Amino acid sequence: MSRPRTLVSPLLSGVFCQCDPPRSHDAQHPLAAALAADPCGGALCGGPEHEHRLLILFQELDVNKDGAICINDLAVGLQRLGVHRTELELRKIVKAGDKDQDGQLDFEEFVHYLRDHEKKLRLVFRSLDKKNDGCIDAQEIMQSLRDLGVNISEQQAEKILKRIRTGHRWGPVAHMDKNGTMTIDWNEWRDYHLLHPAENIPEIILYWKHSTIFDVGENLIVPDEFTVEEIQTGMWWRHLVAGGGAGAVSRTCTAPLDRLKVLMQVHASRSNNMSILGGFTNMLREGGIRSLWRGNGINVIKIAPESAIKFMAYEQIKRVIGSNQETLGIRERLVAGSLAGVIAQSSIYPMEVLKTRMALRKTGQYQGVMDCGKKMLMKEGVSAFYKGYVPNMLGIIPYAGIDLAVYETLKNAWLQRYATSSADPGVFVLLACGTISSTCGQLASYPLALVRTRMQAQASVEGGPQATMSNLFKHIIKTEGPIGLYRGLAPNFMKVIPAVSISYVVYENLKLTLGVTSR
Repeated sequence: MSRPRTLVSPLLSGVFCQCDPPRSHDAQHPLAAALAADPCGGALCGGPEHEHRLLILFQELDVNKDGAICINDLAVGLQRLGVHRTELELRKIVKAGDKDQDGQLDFEEFVHYLRDHEKKLRLVFRSLDKKNDGCIDAQEIMQSLRDLGVNISEQQAEKILKRIRTGHRWGPVAHMDKNGTMTIDWNEWRDYHLLHPAENIPEIILYWKHSTIFDVGENLIVPDEFTVEEIQTGMWWRHLVAGGGAGAVSRTCTAPLDRLKVLMQVHASRSNNMSILGGFTNMLREGGIRSLWRGNGINVIKIAPESAIKFMAYEQIKRVIGSNQETLGIRERLVAGSLAGVIAQSSIYPMEVLKTRMALRKTGQYQGVMDCGKKMLMKEGVSAFYKGYVPNMLGIIPYAGIDLAVYETLKNAWLQRYATSSADPGVFVLLACGTISSTCGQLASYPLALVRTRMQAQASVEGGPQATMSNLFKHIIKTEGPIGLYRGLAPNFMKVIPAVSISYVVYENLKLTLGVTSR
């Protein structure tokens, strides 16, 4: 039986096993049929002639004949073989195989890269081949992307099967489905991706992470998904540390606006129509410039425990709901993320109350966070540390749900319209989508956040009424109208863009410092 025709140059497809298929008395057995088509499973089997074929390919790609393949060598060599790759893709190939970090691949590194890459490609192919028939069709492409929260039509899935652009959107087109059957078999899949850095479809998730990056002060976003590789290599905690550091810097830079928001939520009313300028003037007059950052210390400190607890809870909940997938669907993510948020918020809620009390304090009222906590415990008891707990928990679902829904909608719209050559949206699109979705989430849950803040502040007003959540809602609607539920919204929205921008820049720099690798 002749070996199936391959998509790419014979020199590339010849890298794989050329062994003769073994004879079998049971020609109808599936294993016999598979071996007849490809006796070594298309693997880099290391047979007698195998190293010679690899050496020929290496020499062909080593354009300047210096015994190593650099990015320029790859670009020119692959073009000669009829394969087009972008500069970013070429850099990823070299980076993936460059063990000694000299910016190029010697023969040993080249062989190791091909073998390692082929193993990953086979795992991905099997995960996509949901029918286990040795081929990938349009329905399987749609299901795999749907599992990641990316919805495409059957026509779009067929386009993926028909052709994949190997460079920019006007670059040469390579047909993966060369036999016209609207399916991709293992040989076609392997040959197309032989010298392509993409290893699996979940790269879309890696490009579109946003909860680890964006910190707008309310840590209620559904946690990001981490791949098995990131968890096993320990990259997940580096991402969390980078995200925590970015949040600390971002919150510190926007702390004056955050404190103004809290003051307006608690003190602003029809009779006391506090403006942004007037609020800043009062803060400076009462406590000087340092007063603008009251409550920021505890706000920064609570980032670490909250992020860690949420991540651990999210991973455990994924197991409890019975998901054996690397990534969850949208509904499962919302359920797991909301529950993880409830657990994390419940664990650190006393710190939320302390942050509000510190932001509202007068000059000389407390000597610090510890003094504030002691006085609250002595005068009001333990229950004071859980004032506003119910509206805070109720606010998690609309915030997380709308943020996730809007982000996924914007992501899908961009992927369907503009993702012709890469799932990477670029910095501007990522920031824009994250900012819009977070803003919508805050807008939906803001009335609950305002009621929570007022309940947290109640006991700090001596002799003040201790209203319940429902009574407080009724009182605000009756005395101030619906607009009363959105006091402080202006400074809250004013801080979103600078907070997102600062956290992204700091996050990217901390990633480099911590050695976080991104594909």
